[in-house]
Amino acid sequence: MSRPDLLARLAAAQADRAQAALLRRLRTVDAVDGTDIVVAGRRLTGFASNDYLGLAGHPELVEALATAARRWGVGAGAAHLLGGHREEHAALEEALARWTGRARALLFSTGYMANLGVLQAVLARGDLCVQDKLNHACLIDGAHLAGAVLRRYPHADVAAAQRQLDTAPAAPALVASDGVFSMDGDVAPLPALADLCRTHGASLMIDDAHGLGVLGPEGAGSLAEAGLDEAAAPILMATLGKALGVAGAFVAGPAALIEGLVQFARPHVYTTAMPPALAAATRVAVRLAREESWRRQHLAALIAQFRLGAAQRGLALAASRTPIQPVLVGASDAALAAAQALEAAGFFVPAIRPPTVPAGSARLRVTLSAAHRQSDVERLLDALARVLR
Repeated sequence: MSRPDLLARLAAAQADRAQAALLRRLRTVDAVDGTDIVVAGRRLTGFASNDYLGLAGHPELVEALATAARRWGVGAGAAHLLGGHREEHAALEEALARWTGRARALLFSTGYMANLGVLQAVLARGDLCVQDKLNHACLIDGAHLAGAVLRRYPHADVAAAQRQLDTAPAAPALVASDGVFSMDGDVAPLPALADLCRTHGASLMIDDAHGLGVLGPEGAGSLAEAGLDEAAAPILMATLGKALGVAGAFVAGPAALIEGLVQFARPHVYTTAMPPALAAATRVAVRLAREESWRRQHLAALIAQFRLGAAQRGLALAASRTPIQPVLVGASDAALAAAQALEAAGFFVPAIRPPTVPAGSARLRVTLSAAHRQSDVERLLDALARVLR
């Protein structure tokens, strides 16, 4: 009996994607200068980065990274539990816990790993995990990895989430949601989700990758903006590679959660710690994000400018008040053609197509940064109007 060839099957699936205008391609960026990037020798104004506060190239971060690298080297050399946990990591964890109003924080190498680690550690086979249908893929993968019963409710529909909880009233339950949804830019109904969990005896987990640094007092995130403390939302995950401009992730919450993750979160236990120098740079980013409120103010002004200008030009936007401003196109081939036309006009704005977004909802994902100027936004609006006319 001959077995199917696995690589041939993979190639066939790739061909199907290409036929449907869904094929993804890696692009190499040759240089970065603020919000401008150089791709294939062409200088483009970028509207694709998640560097919402414009901190990725900040000279204080660069200097902190270089100084710490001279002391610690460029790598941790081991997992946290095997000697890789340095004082820079401990200091960053303390700073993140203070910022988010949580008792403790624990570092992970990526947000994907953090969510896999949390869900695999806190959920057991047969537990109930209720999630928004537009959650990031790593939350969905984490529930599957844990062997939990995964129930997904229509986007932001708290009544549907309640019905999902009611399907297994006696099972331990976790409700997990993005705080800010990465492809739509809208904010989850956090107070209602917290009330639901309180009345149904479930735990609430929020992935605030796109809210931290942008929303709430001192940029402490979507939970802080909603006034939800550790008791209301005991599990907070956020990434460091977006508004903070660096890399990595953390989980914050009560001491019992963090101690449990140290023991049972496999992506933490079995992964080399992030470079101590990167932790040092991240601590500077946290300070700047908290202290320099003008970055959020300027970003809010750009968001308002973009939305007003889009309305005046008849452009269809998703309902978002965050730096993620999706321009809705619909068909995948049309979105891809629009992105290519924008690139020809000097702008880097990626087309987002299924399976990243639902079928028929392909869009141009415009992301704004505090490093952008009002003139950048105005030029983009004019280009969008020409391309999508």
